[in-house]
Amino acid sequence: MFFRGCVVCLSVLVLACSKNSGDPAADAWPVAPMVKPGQHDQIAMVTVAAGEFIMGSNQRDKEGLQQRYGFPFPLFLDEHPERKVHLKAYKIDTYEVSNAQYKEYILKAKGNVPPAWGQNGYGLAKSQALTMDIETLRMIGAEHFKLDMDTRNMEREALIQVMLAKQKIMDHYPVTGVTWFDAEHYCQWRGQRLPTEAQWEKAARGPTGFEFPWGNEWNPLLTNTGDDGKWEDGIAPVGQYVDNKSVYGAYDLSGNVWEWVADWYQGNAGSDFSSKEFGEKNKVIRGGGGGMGHYAISYFFRGASRQFLEPNTVGEDIGFRCVLN
Repeated sequence: MFFRGCVVCLSVLVLACSKNSGDPAADAWPVAPMVKPGQHDQIAMVTVAAGEFIMGSNQRDKEGLQQRYGFPFPLFLDEHPERKVHLKAYKIDTYEVSNAQYKEYILKAKGNVPPAWGQNGYGLAKSQALTMDIETLRMIGAEHFKLDMDTRNMEREALIQVMLAKQKIMDHYPVTGVTWFDAEHYCQWRGQRLPTEAQWEKAARGPTGFEFPWGNEWNPLLTNTGDDGKWEDGIAPVGQYVDNKSVYGAYDLSGNVWEWVADWYQGNAGSDFSSKEFGEKNKVIRGGGGGMGHYAISYFFRGASRQFLEPNTVGEDIGFRCVLN
């Protein structure tokens, strides 16, 4: 979890055994149904029509949220002013980029080296499991995969099958633990790029500037805020909340994971708000994440809300999606 001004980004550690080698095909990675090997250009995207939309807001902290929650920064002011922006048509990913989609990129384009997916077992290849010391493998099953069983006496083949089954489930979760540079490189590999702030916001709010993808009324049941303890680590599989959909048909633009966008964190034209964080040092993230915990107030999950991080930051609830002009 993090909030702007007091960022607590949990560094995502690479497993000591996560470096892979050999033929990627031999590892028999399960593949999510949204993309097949060699068909990353067929990942589901929705079209956002050309035209004007309402960007930003003129809202102010009338409820005293800053004082109530102890935030060291003023709320809403970096969104000012509300304005109309015209964009050309573009496509944006229907869902947040998944683990399986990112893994295809890792195996095919980056020398078969997993990213910092955290100590959850997703970076372990079958080829490694087949040659690893059995006690180490059992420890990984218990501590990293967090298998709900006693792994201390499990034989190798049975343990590997359980691990692969859990990895298959994890395929459907959004990739996290990636820097802004990692996210941009992945999108470029697809022949695409990260969305601009304007593109992301239009996809989330529609042409009339909804507060949330589904409308103007806050309903925490429609999205994953991570506040109800329903999901392990606060993150849900992509597209799990079927009503968390924008007018263009894009899912999870509010909640689940924060999303990197292309822009530096800068002031808006026509705004008199200034911040020492403005400039080419922080990249914008959007959407709110499932790691918010008791800070899961509606402010963070609005389509206009702007947050920021240094581009080399990794976090357990920071992901992304791509756009195509």
